[in-house]
Amino acid sequence: MRIRDLPYPDPGDPDVRSGFRLMLWLWRSQLGGQLKALAWGTLHMAAVASFPLAVGVAVQAATERSGDRLALAGALTVALGLAVTAGDTMLHRAAVTNWITAAARVQQLLARRTAALGAALTRRVAAGEVVAVSTGDIEKIGWFVEAVSRFGAASLTTAGVCTALVVYEPLLGAVVTLGVLALVAAVLPLLPPTTRRADAQRAKAGRATELAADTVAGLRVLRGIGGEELFLGRYRGASQEVRRAAVRTARMWSLIDAVQVVLPGVLLIAVVWLGARLALDGTVAVGELVTVYGAVTFLLFPLRLFQEIAMAYSFSRPSAERAARVLALSRGTRTENAMGRRDGARMPPEGDLYDPVSGLLAPAGSLTAVVCGDPDATGRLAERLGGHGTESAAQAPSVLLGGVALDEVPLEAARTAVLVQDKDPVLLSGTLGGLLDVPSSGAVTPGQALEAAQCGDVLAALARAGGAPDGDPMRARITERGRSLSGGQRQRLALARSLAADPRVLVLDEPTSAVDSHTEARVADALRRLRAGRTTVVFSSSPLLLDRADRVAFVCGGTVTAVGTHRELLANEPGYRAVVTRETGGDDGHGTGMAGDGGLAAGPAGIRGPRHERMEESA
Repeated sequence: MRIRDLPYPDPGDPDVRSGFRLMLWLWRSQLGGQLKALAWGTLHMAAVASFPLAVGVAVQAATERSGDRLALAGALTVALGLAVTAGDTMLHRAAVTNWITAAARVQQLLARRTAALGAALTRRVAAGEVVAVSTGDIEKIGWFVEAVSRFGAASLTTAGVCTALVVYEPLLGAVVTLGVLALVAAVLPLLPPTTRRADAQRAKAGRATELAADTVAGLRVLRGIGGEELFLGRYRGASQEVRRAAVRTARMWSLIDAVQVVLPGVLLIAVVWLGARLALDGTVAVGELVTVYGAVTFLLFPLRLFQEIAMAYSFSRPSAERAARVLALSRGTRTENAMGRRDGARMPPEGDLYDPVSGLLAPAGSLTAVVCGDPDATGRLAERLGGHGTESAAQAPSVLLGGVALDEVPLEAARTAVLVQDKDPVLLSGTLGGLLDVPSSGAVTPGQALEAAQCGDVLAALARAGGAPDGDPMRARITERGRSLSGGQRQRLALARSLAADPRVLVLDEPTSAVDSHTEARVADALRRLRAGRTTVVFSSSPLLLDRADRVAFVCGGTVTAVGTHRELLANEPGYRAVVTRETGGDDGHGTGMAGDGGLAAGPAGIRGPRHERMEESA
């Protein structure tokens, strides 16, 4: 795989049993690139290690006044110089390619997992941890995967040099080999405590990142309650903990650096002292002594790679552990096996939408409203209807669409058939046209979707902000998460996006909870008109929406307990009436009916009382 060929057509199925297994899988997945880096690295280091031989030959030729041997030394030096240049250049290319492709593979895997889990991801993993994994962690993982091949080349070269020295000059070679082993033995005991300190540093840094991400996400709320300084103080404390942990880790690395400077220096002094005595005794020639001295000096270079691989592993292992935890998330074994498949040739199913767990039935082509007294249960049921059930519900029967289990349908086909808009939809930054440029049937134009969602005032607001060049509203800029718009405007833009997609089945969770009653009435009429012939499920307790539904299902205790029109249920179902009208008690024990944002007081005809009139929230 070359960098220009990224992204991968298929990043593969990673081994996520542990962080180490994930990195090992990454290494195996790019075995060709690793072998190239190993070969070029070995060539580069072997050429560098051979320079002392050429220098030794030159010195010996000079002492013996041999022109032929001096010419041979010069030719050998030129050849080794070319080998070093070629090896170093190609090693750099191969190493960078391995680094980038490994990081890109992890990034694609994370993106695929995020897309598969959808909104359930942030309920399983903190947003800050996802940010940490998808930014800094993938670089550290790529660093270790890339460094393995260079470490392998350094190990082969070191073993080769030590063996050659033993053959070339047994006594000095034995001293050098024992010195290298002693150096490695001195550094190895320092690595476990260093790794533990690095793990602690990474854990503290991850918590600080999570705190920062969560604080930024809730900044408007924090300012509203005066908690900005409180959370700023907490982040300062977390940041100082990261700094102290980093200092403790740096001390250990400094100690390892000191050991790797002192011990090679002692070894070099010992070799020079012993070699000088042997040269004075006539046992070793001057050129041979220069060769041994140069070889010992060279060994300082690959020994540095031993420290780098240890540092890369200590920093990348916690990152790989976090990445493995995210990649291991699933909706459940059955759902993953079915919906994670990439055989998306199967056509999306059509027909009635039925949930066997709750007993909810949404007939094909009709507008079905669902009233539930528990907002958490509402969210879970909406997720189930879209095939996004959580892992804890993996053994529950699948939702059926046209008699076909959604869990048995490929992910692409399932999402083409059913679209779920949760109660807190997110608007990405960009143009209005980009926001509405979503996969769709083409039957609903962006203009029709905006009109049905009553977005006229949104377009006017964007135009006043000067974000519509040439008067084209589709080129108007939307800030991140639509922060420049009010809550009701953001909600209606999200509804327009869902309507423009025109799925076979559209599931809306409280789509009008932040708009005033007059706008909500117009949205309800337009929704019924635009979605005629399509299956639509609306979770709401707003009488204006309920009165326009073809059928209303009342969910209590996780199951459907009553079905009918809004007026029929108001007259005959006390529990339903308690939820919709906000009555404080029901005479049949169905509860008070706390339904979150959407419920409003209503009389027998479903008309709101004055004290429950909602006004569009401002920001």
